[in-house]
Amino acid sequence: MAMSVTALAGFVVGALAVLFYRNQIEAPRRTGTDDGVETGAALPQGVASVLAVLPSSAVVLDAHDRVLRASSAARAFGLVKGDRLMAAELLALARQVRRDGEIRESEIDVAGHKFGQETTNFAVRVAPLGTYGQVLVLAEDQTERRRVEAVRRDFVANVSHELKTPVGALSLLAETIQDAADDPEAVSRFAGRMQLEAARLNYLIQDLITLSRIQGAEPIPTPGQVSIDDAVQVAIDHCNTKASAKDIALVTGGAEGLRIWGDDDLLVTALRNLIDNAVAYSPEHTRVVVSVRPAGDSVEISVSDQGIGIPEEALERIFERFFRVDAARSRATGGTGLGLAIVKHVAGAHAGEVSVWSKEGSGSTFTLRLPAFAGTAVPLQPSIPLETTP
Repeated sequence: MAMSVTALAGFVVGALAVLFYRNQIEAPRRTGTDDGVETGAALPQGVASVLAVLPSSAVVLDAHDRVLRASSAARAFGLVKGDRLMAAELLALARQVRRDGEIRESEIDVAGHKFGQETTNFAVRVAPLGTYGQVLVLAEDQTERRRVEAVRRDFVANVSHELKTPVGALSLLAETIQDAADDPEAVSRFAGRMQLEAARLNYLIQDLITLSRIQGAEPIPTPGQVSIDDAVQVAIDHCNTKASAKDIALVTGGAEGLRIWGDDDLLVTALRNLIDNAVAYSPEHTRVVVSVRPAGDSVEISVSDQGIGIPEEALERIFERFFRVDAARSRATGGTGLGLAIVKHVAGAHAGEVSVWSKEGSGSTFTLRLPAFAGTAVPLQPSIPLETTP
């Protein structure tokens, strides 16, 4: 149970209890039901004002489960319609509290109130109010908090798995070398494998450091003018060795002399990851094209390949950390699974975005769209919410 709900509920229940106590002293008791149960026909003075300032969903029920007061949040989430409490679990809790007078806490899931959202998770606290059978229901939406926790758990699990593979390989290779100490050829072969695994481990750590540095949604600390031409050339220089090994031509084209306002190292990192990705998933004797063009107040940098393409069902997840369309092939290429996530966060840090077009068997095109430098320094605000990482 979220501490904020407990603390807030305690304060509110206490405040409302005082108001109810005063009301019972200062006002005559009101009755008016055929079954003899005494009810407060309306809220005591001051209760409505307290409920109006609550950020969470708040509902007051009378002795017959009729809603006397509901906050705007409760109605927006669909917990209340008219004078009815729509969540069956909340209604059951309210009836239990009314019977025994004990405060209850729980978590419930209700049908999502937003388009595309399946359920909304609430931390709830239900407490009795006064002597008229009235009950206070407080519910705080913790859907986003749970989503962030799930992302964090997945991230830790994925990092652990990715680190385990090269570390395990290094340990096994070290044992093999020890056993083959009298075979120079075997030692040389296994030492080469150890270097590859160590390099893979180093790439993963570097990508984790880069991703951790840029995904906090903070603005770039020291932005400046960045030449797109220079950034593209530096990124291509980084990727030339891998491309040459597969006889893949790295070709540039489009407009020249364009600039953005941002961080040149981050832009080079994003472009290098896009070009590296294109080379890794392209067959031999093909080409990768990096093109630049102005687009209104923005600059578009596209990286196109003639590779295997991406299945349509995977396009929505392609920028997730550690997501791989083909895990076996990705490991064979030596990728860390973080490259496209880094690209997305670099784009967001520059108040831009990244998009992808792809068709299986016809290649892919990734496009970075970044605000153009217009001659004056401007503060950069991320244009997309960046994911949380532990």
